[in-house]
Amino acid sequence: MKPDLQIEIGGVTWKNPVSVASGTFGYGEEFANLIDLNALGAIVTKSITMKERPGHPPPRTCETAAGMLNAIGLANVGIERFIDEKIPFLKKLETVIIVNVAGSTLFEYVEVCRLLEKAGHFDMIELNVSCPNVDEGGMEFGTDATSIIKVIGAVREVTTRPIIAKLSPNVTSIVDMARAAKEGGAVAVSMINTLVGMSVSIHDWQPRLTNGTGGLSGPAIKPVAVAMVHKVASAVDIPIIGIGGISDTADAVEFHLVGARGLQIGTANFVNPDTSMTIIKGLSEYLKQRKLASIHDIIGKVQLRS
Repeated sequence: MKPDLQIEIGGVTWKNPVSVASGTFGYGEEFANLIDLNALGAIVTKSITMKERPGHPPPRTCETAAGMLNAIGLANVGIERFIDEKIPFLKKLETVIIVNVAGSTLFEYVEVCRLLEKAGHFDMIELNVSCPNVDEGGMEFGTDATSIIKVIGAVREVTTRPIIAKLSPNVTSIVDMARAAKEGGAVAVSMINTLVGMSVSIHDWQPRLTNGTGGLSGPAIKPVAVAMVHKVASAVDIPIIGIGGISDTADAVEFHLVGARGLQIGTANFVNPDTSMTIIKGLSEYLKQRKLASIHDIIGKVQLRS
């Protein structure tokens, strides 16, 4: 018998725990000729804002040791074009659709979610309160517990969809932020977003990104992400979607063991678009080898050394 990979978050059932992280998968359609989108547990769209955003000028990505820096600046088509041009494709898919929403003001978060609710054809909202690469909004909301409660509570008033709060690692206590997300009405937290980083060219002595600093992602941040997921899982009763350097099945299992219920594959999508498919298959094989019936048999089962 095949192991059961199904999970549930906020009343929404995922066929497996593997989703793709916002900003690494476009709006889904871009990968349609590369992988079976319907095999994913969920698709998280690129961040959507009220108005169309061009983002920062290039260069806005660069490779680092075991990772990548990006300062895209939340480039996106804006809510009107998203509804008109992207939802028609997404609504045909047979998987969970999570729309990532960002904003510079509380009003913007609320209005984007209100318009999404009116348009329909999606399952969950992920509030990006943790982007380190914009001049205002984003991480400003996610580094203050009161602000997190306020923005989630305000969005809760205009949507019936379950809300996921995407948390920043660039805080003193991520446990406090997770508690605030739960208090505000989030059904889950996704963590972690990128760490603030910088890289400088030794040839022209200038930052390698036009923005100067950017968000560090990829395998380099995985130990930080694993530690933070474990910390929140040990302290707050809320489902966690683990993000941060997941590149293969072993990484995925590690996140599950420390308490992540769901997963998001991010930077690895740029290296190998098939990574998510490989991990879904790999999780099933891992459970079979261990003679385990369900993915829940490994979630939160880390054995701490005495």
